[in-house]
Amino acid sequence: MLSRVADAVYWLNRYIERAENIARFVDVNLNMLLDLPTNLGGQWEPLVLTTGDLPFFQEHYGTPTADNVIHFLTFDASYPNSIVSCIRAARENATSIREVISSEMWQQVNAFYTLVREAAQAPEQVEIARFLERVKQASHLFAGVMDSTMSHNEAWHFGQMGRLLERADKTSRILDVKYYLLLPSVEDVGSPIDELGWIALLKSASAYEMYRKRGLHRITPAGVAEFLILDAEFPRAIRFCLLQVEKSLYKITGTPLGSWHNRVERHLGRLRSQLDYLTIEEIIRQGMHEFLDSLQQHMNEVDAEIFQTFFTLEPIKAR
Repeated sequence: MLSRVADAVYWLNRYIERAENIARFVDVNLNMLLDLPTNLGGQWEPLVLTTGDLPFFQEHYGTPTADNVIHFLTFDASYPNSIVSCIRAARENATSIREVISSEMWQQVNAFYTLVREAAQAPEQVEIARFLERVKQASHLFAGVMDSTMSHNEAWHFGQMGRLLERADKTSRILDVKYYLLLPSVEDVGSPIDELGWIALLKSASAYEMYRKRGLHRITPAGVAEFLILDAEFPRAIRFCLLQVEKSLYKITGTPLGSWHNRVERHLGRLRSQLDYLTIEEIIRQGMHEFLDSLQQHMNEVDAEIFQTFFTLEPIKAR
C-alpha cells in the first residue's frame, strides 16, 4: 500500500473524530451550564485548556467567554483544530484518495463539509446546540458508512487506528481537565455541583447510560475515571481504543500477536499491556494528572512512530 494513501486514510478519520469530540465538549458544557447557579458560569477556559492551545486562544481572543470559546472551537478557520478546519482537512484527505474510498464515503464527507461550511458562513444565525448535534450525527454516519461500504483491508485498518487513537487522546484530555480544573472550588467536592460535573463528563463521552447499566449507580471520581480509562468493552474508554488500535496494527503488519517487529508495535504493546494490569487505586496514588499526562505523551509517541514506520518515504541512495 502506498504510504500517501495510508497517511490520508489515517488523517481523514482522525480529523472527523476530532471534530466530533470538539462538538461533544462544547455541547455538554452548554447543557451543564443550564444546571449550574448563575454565579458559576465561568466554565469555558477548561475547554480551551483541553485542546492544549490556550496561548493561541489568548493571542486571538483574550478573555474565554462563552461566545469566544464557542466560535474558536467551531468556526474559526484560522485555528487548525476547530470543527470547520478539521472537516476541511478531512475533505482534502478524502479528495486525495478518491480511488481508495467508496463513493458513499466521499458523499458523506462532502455532505459533512457542506454542513459545516454553510454554518461557518453565517455563525450568528446558527442554533449552536442543533449544529453540534448534527456534527456528531455526521461523524457517526461517516464511521458507519466506512464500516459497511469499504473493504476491511489495510486502508480500513489505518482509518481505524487514526479514529481510535484520536478518541483515546481526547478522552484522556477531557478527564484530565475535569479532574483538576472544572470544579469551581474545593468546598464543592462531593456536592451536587461536583456530581453535575462528573455526569457532564460521562455524557461528553456518551458514557452516562453505560456507566449506570454496569451497576455503577454512584457517580464518584474514581468510578468515572476507572470506567473511562480501564474499561475493555465501552467503545470510548481509553483501554478499549488502544486494544482496537493494536488489533488493526497487527492486521496491517502481519506480526503474530504477542511479539513485535518494529518500534510502533513495541511501544503500543507496552502501553496497552500496562492498562491491562493497572487498577484505579494505583492510578490515583500515582496522581491522576501525572498518569494522564504520561499517557498522552505515550500516545503522541505512538502516533509519531506510526508516521515514521508507515508514512515516511526512504530517500533513494545513490549507487
